[in-house]
Amino acid sequence: MEFDAVLLPPRRTQRVAEGHWRDRTINDALDACVATCPDKLALTALQVETGATTRFTYRELARMADRIAVGLSRLGVGRGDVVACQLPNWWQFTLTYLACSRIGAVMNPLMHIFRERELSFMLQHGEAKVVIAPQTFRGFDFEQMITALQPAMPHLKHVVVVGGSGANSFDALLSAPEWEQQPDAQAILTAHRPGPDEVTQLIYTSGTTGEPKGVMHSANTVMANIIPYAERLHLGADDVVLMASPMAHQTGFMYGLIMPILLQASAVLQDVWEPTKAIALINAEKASFTMASTPFLTDLARTVADSGVAVPSLRTFLCAGAPIPGPLVEQARKALGAKIVSAWGMTENGAVTLTRLEDDDERSFNTDGCPLPGVEIKVVDVDGNALPPGEPGKLLLRSCSNFGGYLHRAHLNATDADDWFDTGDLARIDERGYLRITGRSKDVIIRGGENIPVVEVESLLYRHPAIAMAAIVAYPDERLGERACAVVVPKPGQTIDLPSLVQFLKDQKIAVQYIPERLIVRDVMPATPSGKIQKFKLREMLREQVA
Repeated sequence: MEFDAVLLPPRRTQRVAEGHWRDRTINDALDACVATCPDKLALTALQVETGATTRFTYRELARMADRIAVGLSRLGVGRGDVVACQLPNWWQFTLTYLACSRIGAVMNPLMHIFRERELSFMLQHGEAKVVIAPQTFRGFDFEQMITALQPAMPHLKHVVVVGGSGANSFDALLSAPEWEQQPDAQAILTAHRPGPDEVTQLIYTSGTTGEPKGVMHSANTVMANIIPYAERLHLGADDVVLMASPMAHQTGFMYGLIMPILLQASAVLQDVWEPTKAIALINAEKASFTMASTPFLTDLARTVADSGVAVPSLRTFLCAGAPIPGPLVEQARKALGAKIVSAWGMTENGAVTLTRLEDDDERSFNTDGCPLPGVEIKVVDVDGNALPPGEPGKLLLRSCSNFGGYLHRAHLNATDADDWFDTGDLARIDERGYLRITGRSKDVIIRGGENIPVVEVESLLYRHPAIAMAAIVAYPDERLGERACAVVVPKPGQTIDLPSLVQFLKDQKIAVQYIPERLIVRDVMPATPSGKIQKFKLREMLREQVA
């Protein structure tokens, strides 16, 4: 794969001189762990459905990473090749990334909610050579789905499944044979280690262009975010990080997979979110920190309060993805006894703003925090002029952790010659430098921390034989922040209801989480004189209905 991470080279000299780019990779961090704390517990992974728990010390983690790396090389994976990983929070996810990093391959995390429609684009666009997925997970047959897609993808040479005992199983191909003992293993493991400016992660984000965009990150951009993030939160080697947020999202990937290794701390993975299981896991493993979206915080606080089972080891819960309601902060503080930190970030940058542990609680529900070191933010008007404190406008940021660009879509990079990135969000900054996201200039709905690709869903609805016009808009939801509503105008003489609309979209093989959960049928759409649908009016109407 040829990567066009054009945003990285122009920034190198300045970011190294500032000390934000430290030219350190995950390989360096893992090697340091083995040298200084080889027998420390590095990773605990719980599979909720089976109850299976797997543990690795740092010595075992490094050995298995080497084993899988050589195994991948036996499948033809080399420097710059893409390995797609559609796994939940299983130990194989963490080890696959570490293995890829050993041989210079690029990890492409894929959410396990993705189905044929999303995967057919991402695997083709990213030219994945290998896909690693569950054989089955939560009743769905991933092996069958991906194998059916494979003939149309000339780059995809292998489908490796976790589970089962077939010839294409993860165990048979990667984790069981002692590949690291082979005569050529050390040569494979040392000859192709990537540099800190090479692409290490390709991760897709839902955009407004009608197709996902492949975000490219290097070790330098990732580390430049994680290090100040951990420092802001006073995290260190004694911490135990619980990660139930998917590692196929930047949240789980950066702060549940990479950060614990950088800190020489311990990570605990939960693959299916169940608050009662999370409580048991926090107490059993003495978890001190976790990060997730608002529904996770709501569920955990409510379950602790209802059950009376406390979580005394949990010191900090960082909540991002949607504004945190004030009452929830109050309830969570009382129930959990943990500090609630609010944050805002993007796949392209990682966390951008965080509240401080020293801040009053009200900062967590009135703001999205202040910038991390190495990050600048500004709010501008439509002409690009900076606005004074408190004035809402378009949010731009300039960050040491800004991505390398969108794969094969450099024209969409939205970064000017001075390195200012247009976030697509609307915001205001108060007199103390704290950010508040006030809206989105881009048309994306965030449901429980998951971006819904509005343009793509709308384009599918326009294929429905009974629909003349369609719009997808958000409506507020107490637990998930937002849900999606379809507003449609039927063709003359046609009717449409929610069950048939849902079935139509399921037939298009789209992720179930992207399907609208409410339907409004109208005779006409509110529109501008040029015919553009006025979604703000639809959103206002929905808010009134929900209220």
